[in-house]
Amino acid sequence: MKKEKLFIKTKSGKLKLLLLRPNCDARVPGILWIHGGGYATGMSSMLYFSRGLDIAKKHNCVIISPEYRRSIRHPYPAAFDDCVDALKYMYENAEELGIDKNKIIVGGESAGGGLAVAVCLYARDNKIPVMLQIPLYPMIDCFETDSSRDNHGHVWNSKRNKSAWKLYLKGLENEKDIPKYASPSREVNYKNLPPCYTFVSRGEPFYDETLTYINELKKSGIDAKVDIYEGNTHAFDMMLFWTKEAKKAKCKLLSEVEKYFK
Repeated sequence: MKKEKLFIKTKSGKLKLLLLRPNCDARVPGILWIHGGGYATGMSSMLYFSRGLDIAKKHNCVIISPEYRRSIRHPYPAAFDDCVDALKYMYENAEELGIDKNKIIVGGESAGGGLAVAVCLYARDNKIPVMLQIPLYPMIDCFETDSSRDNHGHVWNSKRNKSAWKLYLKGLENEKDIPKYASPSREVNYKNLPPCYTFVSRGEPFYDETLTYINELKKSGIDAKVDIYEGNTHAFDMMLFWTKEAKKAKCKLLSEVEKYFK
Protein backbone atom coordinates (compact mmCIF):
# COMPACT_ATOMS: atom_id res chain seq x y z
CA MET A 1 0.00 0.00 0.00
CA LYS A 2 1.14 3.55 -0.74
CA LYS A 3 1.70 5.81 2.26
CA GLU A 4 0.85 9.52 2.28
CA LYS A 5 0.64 12.24 4.91
CA LEU A 6 -1.98 14.91 4.40
CA PHE A 7 -2.81 18.10 6.21
CA ILE A 8 -6.37 19.35 5.97
CA LYS A 9 -7.70 22.71 7.12
CA THR A 10 -10.11 22.72 10.03
CA LYS A 11 -11.65 25.40 12.23
CA SER A 12 -8.90 24.81 14.79
CA GLY A 13 -6.03 24.89 12.28
CA LYS A 14 -4.50 21.94 10.45
CA LEU A 15 -5.19 18.25 10.99
CA LYS A 16 -2.66 15.62 10.01
CA LEU A 17 -3.96 12.46 8.37
CA LEU A 18 -2.02 9.26 7.77
CA LEU A 19 -3.31 7.78 4.50
CA LEU A 20 -2.64 4.35 3.01
CA ARG A 21 -3.90 3.51 -0.47
CA PRO A 22 -4.00 0.15 -2.25
CA ASN A 23 -2.11 -0.27 -5.51
CA CYS A 24 -5.17 -0.22 -7.75
CA ASP A 25 -7.16 2.29 -9.79
CA ALA A 26 -10.66 1.10 -8.92
CA ARG A 27 -12.97 2.93 -6.52
CA VAL A 28 -12.65 1.07 -3.21
CA PRO A 29 -14.13 1.15 0.31
CA GLY A 30 -12.71 3.71 2.72
CA ILE A 31 -11.86 3.12 6.37
CA LEU A 32 -11.55 5.82 9.01
CA TRP A 33 -9.51 4.15 11.75
CA ILE A 34 -9.04 6.00 15.05
CA HIS A 35 -6.21 5.15 17.43
CA GLY A 36 -6.60 4.53 21.15
CA GLY A 37 -4.77 5.90 24.16
CA GLY A 38 -7.44 6.93 26.64
CA TYR A 39 -8.11 10.11 24.62
CA ALA A 40 -4.88 11.48 26.13
CA THR A 41 -2.07 9.63 24.33
CA GLY A 42 -1.42 7.58 21.20
CA MET A 43 -0.65 8.48 17.61
CA SER A 44 -1.91 7.87 14.09
CA SER A 45 1.01 5.52 13.32
CA MET A 46 -0.58 2.96 15.65
CA LEU A 47 -2.52 2.19 12.50
CA TYR A 48 0.37 -0.05 11.40
CA PHE A 49 -0.41 -2.73 13.99
CA SER A 50 -4.18 -2.29 14.03
CA ARG A 51 -6.99 -4.55 12.91
CA GLY A 52 -8.10 -1.73 10.65
CA LEU A 53 -5.01 -2.23 8.52
CA ASP A 54 -5.71 -5.97 8.37
CA ILE A 55 -9.14 -5.20 6.90
CA ALA A 56 -7.74 -2.64 4.47
CA LYS A 57 -5.09 -5.05 3.16
CA LYS A 58 -7.52 -7.92 2.72
CA HIS A 59 -10.15 -5.86 0.89
CA ASN A 60 -7.98 -3.26 -0.88
CA CYS A 61 -9.39 -0.30 1.05
CA VAL A 62 -8.17 3.24 1.43
CA ILE A 63 -7.53 3.76 5.14
CA ILE A 64 -7.07 7.05 6.99
CA SER A 65 -5.96 7.61 10.58
CA PRO A 66 -6.28 11.16 11.99
CA GLU A 67 -3.66 12.65 14.33
CA TYR A 68 -6.40 14.05 16.51
CA ARG A 69 -5.72 16.41 19.40
CA ARG A 70 -5.23 14.62 22.70
CA SER A 71 -6.97 15.54 25.94
CA ILE A 72 -3.78 16.11 27.89
CA ARG A 73 -3.82 19.55 26.24
CA HIS A 74 -7.15 19.66 24.43
CA PRO A 75 -10.20 18.18 26.22
CA TYR A 76 -13.51 17.38 24.55
CA PRO A 77 -14.62 18.30 21.91
CA ALA A 78 -11.19 18.61 20.26
CA ALA A 79 -10.62 14.92 19.45
CA PHE A 80 -14.23 14.43 18.41
CA ASP A 81 -14.17 17.48 16.14
CA ASP A 82 -10.95 16.31 14.49
CA CYS A 83 -12.35 12.83 13.80
CA VAL A 84 -15.57 14.29 12.40
CA ASP A 85 -13.49 16.55 10.15
CA ALA A 86 -11.57 13.50 8.94
CA LEU A 87 -14.83 11.70 8.09
CA LYS A 88 -16.16 14.75 6.26
CA TYR A 89 -12.92 15.00 4.30
CA MET A 90 -13.19 11.36 3.26
CA TYR A 91 -16.79 11.76 2.19
CA GLU A 92 -16.44 15.10 0.41
CA ASN A 93 -13.20 14.10 -1.36
CA ALA A 94 -14.11 10.50 -2.05
CA GLU A 95 -13.53 10.73 -5.80
CA GLU A 96 -10.06 12.20 -5.43
CA LEU A 97 -9.15 9.64 -2.76
CA GLY A 98 -10.47 6.72 -4.82
CA ILE A 99 -13.14 5.91 -2.21
CA ASP A 100 -16.62 4.59 -2.83
CA LYS A 101 -18.53 7.04 -0.60
CA ASN A 102 -21.27 4.47 -0.04
CA LYS A 103 -18.76 2.04 1.49
CA ILE A 104 -17.20 3.92 4.38
CA ILE A 105 -16.25 2.09 7.58
CA VAL A 106 -15.50 3.80 10.90
CA GLY A 107 -13.55 1.95 13.57
CA GLY A 108 -10.86 2.08 16.19
CA GLU A 109 -9.56 0.65 19.44
CA SER A 110 -10.38 1.68 23.01
CA ALA A 111 -10.72 5.49 23.09
CA GLY A 112 -10.51 5.27 19.31
CA GLY A 113 -13.48 2.92 19.48
CA GLY A 114 -15.28 5.47 21.63
CA LEU A 115 -14.54 8.17 19.08
CA ALA A 116 -15.70 5.81 16.32
CA VAL A 117 -19.08 5.40 18.02
CA ALA A 118 -19.34 9.16 18.56
CA VAL A 119 -18.50 9.81 14.90
CA CYS A 120 -21.15 7.28 13.83
CA LEU A 121 -23.71 9.06 16.00
CA TYR A 122 -22.76 12.34 14.32
CA ALA A 123 -22.86 10.74 10.87
CA ARG A 124 -26.35 9.38 11.49
CA ASP A 125 -27.56 12.71 12.88
CA ASN A 126 -26.16 14.55 9.85
CA LYS A 127 -27.04 11.99 7.17
CA ILE A 128 -23.50 10.93 6.25
CA PRO A 129 -23.70 7.27 5.21
CA VAL A 130 -21.48 4.81 7.11
CA MET A 131 -21.54 1.17 5.98
CA LEU A 132 -20.16 -0.42 9.15
CA GLN A 133 -18.80 0.51 12.57
CA ILE A 134 -16.02 -1.47 14.29
CA PRO A 135 -15.48 0.00 17.76
CA LEU A 136 -13.16 -2.54 19.38
CA TYR A 137 -13.49 -2.67 23.18
CA PRO A 138 -14.68 0.95 23.08
CA MET A 139 -14.26 3.54 25.83
CA ILE A 140 -17.78 4.97 25.75
CA ASP A 141 -19.08 5.22 29.32
CA CYS A 142 -17.73 7.99 31.56
CA PHE A 143 -19.51 6.48 34.58
CA GLU A 144 -18.48 3.36 36.46
CA THR A 145 -19.78 -0.02 35.40
CA ASP A 146 -19.38 -3.33 37.21
CA SER A 147 -16.38 -4.19 35.05
CA SER A 148 -14.67 -0.79 35.28
CA ARG A 149 -15.07 -0.59 39.08
CA ASP A 150 -12.14 -1.96 41.11
CA ASN A 151 -10.55 -3.36 37.97
CA HIS A 152 -6.84 -4.18 38.16
CA GLY A 153 -6.43 -5.66 34.71
CA HIS A 154 -3.34 -5.36 32.55
CA VAL A 155 -2.72 -2.28 30.34
CA TRP A 156 -5.85 -0.43 31.51
CA ASN A 157 -7.53 -0.33 34.92
CA SER A 158 -9.96 1.65 37.08
CA LYS A 159 -7.41 4.24 38.16
CA ARG A 160 -6.25 5.02 34.65
CA ASN A 161 -9.82 5.05 33.39
CA LYS A 162 -10.96 7.63 35.95
CA SER A 163 -7.94 9.85 35.23
CA ALA A 164 -8.47 9.63 31.47
CA TRP A 165 -12.15 10.58 31.65
CA LYS A 166 -11.33 13.46 34.00
CA LEU A 167 -8.88 14.85 31.44
CA TYR A 168 -11.18 14.36 28.48
CA LEU A 169 -14.25 15.86 30.16
CA LYS A 170 -12.49 18.84 31.72
CA GLY A 171 -15.01 21.66 31.97
CA LEU A 172 -17.94 19.25 32.02
CA GLU A 173 -17.94 18.50 35.74
CA ASN A 174 -21.75 18.62 35.91
CA GLU A 175 -22.88 15.25 34.58
CA LYS A 176 -25.95 16.88 33.01
CA ASP A 177 -23.58 18.77 30.70
CA ILE A 178 -21.91 15.65 29.28
CA PRO A 179 -23.17 15.16 25.70
CA LYS A 180 -23.55 11.88 23.85
CA TYR A 181 -20.72 12.79 21.50
CA ALA A 182 -18.36 12.91 24.52
CA SER A 183 -19.63 9.75 26.23
CA PRO A 184 -21.74 7.77 23.72
CA SER A 185 -23.35 5.73 26.49
CA ARG A 186 -25.43 8.86 27.12
CA GLU A 187 -27.33 8.27 23.89
CA VAL A 188 -30.90 7.07 24.28
CA ASN A 189 -31.78 6.59 20.60
CA TYR A 190 -29.73 3.94 18.79
CA LYS A 191 -31.96 3.67 15.74
CA ASN A 192 -30.53 4.02 12.24
CA LEU A 193 -26.92 3.55 13.33
CA PRO A 194 -24.71 1.43 11.06
CA PRO A 195 -24.24 -2.30 11.63
CA CYS A 196 -21.60 -3.07 14.24
CA TYR A 197 -18.98 -5.69 14.99
CA THR A 198 -16.65 -5.73 17.97
CA PHE A 199 -14.83 -7.95 20.41
CA VAL A 200 -13.70 -7.57 24.01
CA SER A 201 -11.83 -9.42 26.75
CA ARG A 202 -14.01 -10.62 29.63
CA GLY A 203 -11.80 -9.28 32.44
CA GLU A 204 -11.04 -5.82 31.12
CA PRO A 205 -12.65 -2.51 32.25
CA PHE A 206 -14.69 -1.94 29.08
CA TYR A 207 -16.36 -5.35 29.07
CA ASP A 208 -19.73 -4.18 30.42
CA GLU A 209 -20.03 -1.02 28.34
CA THR A 210 -19.16 -2.95 25.18
CA LEU A 211 -21.89 -5.51 25.81
CA THR A 212 -24.39 -2.82 26.80
CA TYR A 213 -23.75 -0.94 23.55
CA ILE A 214 -24.26 -4.05 21.45
CA ASN A 215 -27.46 -4.91 23.32
CA GLU A 216 -28.83 -1.38 22.82
CA LEU A 217 -28.11 -1.61 19.10
CA LYS A 218 -29.86 -4.97 18.87
CA LYS A 219 -32.92 -3.66 20.72
CA SER A 220 -33.10 -0.90 18.10
CA GLY A 221 -33.04 -3.40 15.26
CA ILE A 222 -29.38 -2.88 14.31
CA ASP A 223 -27.28 -5.80 13.12
CA ALA A 224 -24.69 -5.96 15.91
CA LYS A 225 -22.37 -8.63 17.23
CA VAL A 226 -19.71 -8.96 19.92
CA ASP A 227 -17.26 -11.80 20.44
CA ILE A 228 -15.92 -12.33 23.96
CA TYR A 229 -12.42 -13.59 24.73
CA GLU A 230 -10.93 -14.79 27.99
CA GLY A 231 -8.34 -12.77 29.88
CA ASN A 232 -7.91 -9.43 31.60
CA THR A 233 -5.62 -7.61 29.17
CA HIS A 234 -7.07 -4.54 27.52
CA ALA A 235 -6.29 -4.36 23.78
CA PHE A 236 -5.02 -7.94 23.93
CA ASP A 237 -5.09 -8.23 20.15
CA MET A 238 -2.40 -5.55 19.94
CA MET A 239 -0.51 -6.04 23.21
CA LEU A 240 -0.43 -9.85 23.06
CA PHE A 241 -0.65 -10.28 19.30
CA TRP A 242 1.31 -13.56 19.33
CA THR A 243 -1.21 -15.41 21.55
CA LYS A 244 -3.88 -17.84 20.39
CA GLU A 245 -6.67 -15.53 21.63
CA ALA A 246 -5.29 -12.57 19.67
CA LYS A 247 -4.85 -14.59 16.50
CA LYS A 248 -8.35 -15.99 16.88
CA ALA A 249 -9.80 -12.50 17.39
CA LYS A 250 -8.07 -11.23 14.25
CA CYS A 251 -9.32 -14.13 12.11
CA LYS A 252 -12.85 -13.88 13.47
CA LEU A 253 -13.00 -10.13 12.84
CA LEU A 254 -11.91 -10.56 9.22
CA SER A 255 -14.49 -13.30 8.78
CA GLU A 256 -17.33 -11.26 10.29
CA VAL A 257 -16.46 -8.12 8.33
CA GLU A 258 -16.17 -9.95 5.01
CA LYS A 259 -19.93 -10.18 4.49
CA TYR A 260 -20.18 -6.39 4.23
CA PHE A 261 -17.89 -6.40 1.20
CA LYS A 262 -20.02 -8.84 -0.80
